[in-house]
Amino acid sequence: MKFRRKSAEPQSAADDGIDAVDAAGADASTEVPAEPVAGPYDADELPDEAAAVERVDLGSIALAPFPGRELRLQVDESTGAVQAALLTAEDGALELRAFAAPRNGDLWGDVRPQLATDVQSRGGTVTEREGRWGTELVCQLAVQLPDGQAGTQVSRIIGINGPRWLLRATLLGRPAVDGDYAQSWEDGLTDIVVRRGAGAMPVGEALPLTLPPQAQRVQ
Repeated sequence: MKFRRKSAEPQSAADDGIDAVDAAGADASTEVPAEPVAGPYDADELPDEAAAVERVDLGSIALAPFPGRELRLQVDESTGAVQAALLTAEDGALELRAFAAPRNGDLWGDVRPQLATDVQSRGGTVTEREGRWGTELVCQLAVQLPDGQAGTQVSRIIGINGPRWLLRATLLGRPAVDGDYAQSWEDGLTDIVVRRGAGAMPVGEALPLTLPPQAQRVQ
């Protein structure tokens, strides 16, 4: 596990119900097996099978093992505060942030237009698409590549409303443009646990992330 110190945010643009189905002609006494509840989970509503999974505790977010990905933490150099968790692979990344939200409401519905406006103000383009957790944003932004050439950064932003929290997951690189490849990255989101805490917080404020003891600095 590694984390990088950064003084600014990275250039990312940044229901579960169980349907009971009665088969025609089925014996009324036959019970339909309940489907497993998928996450992300709230820490106070964690099913027993999910609680048994060992996770890396980052404070407001706890992550299960994600094979083939490296966990990095983005740290504000001026304050030492952890800004985001980043799961990385050779061809892409997943940035994770959690925010305080009202008990009843759709914070993602409120935040989504603001994110789109921010990208457009920087000369980028934004489109909406329907995904696994509802409406997502696909953003394209012109960037300068490490070799000095002009390029386009594509990001796909997923917003997941929870009990008094919003989890914002941003796919970068190949996972943002290749739907089949992104499937395993999305599956990883279903094992995440979000810890909101009981204290009062302004709506939209970032939930605090902390460094785990085993973190290694990357200069």
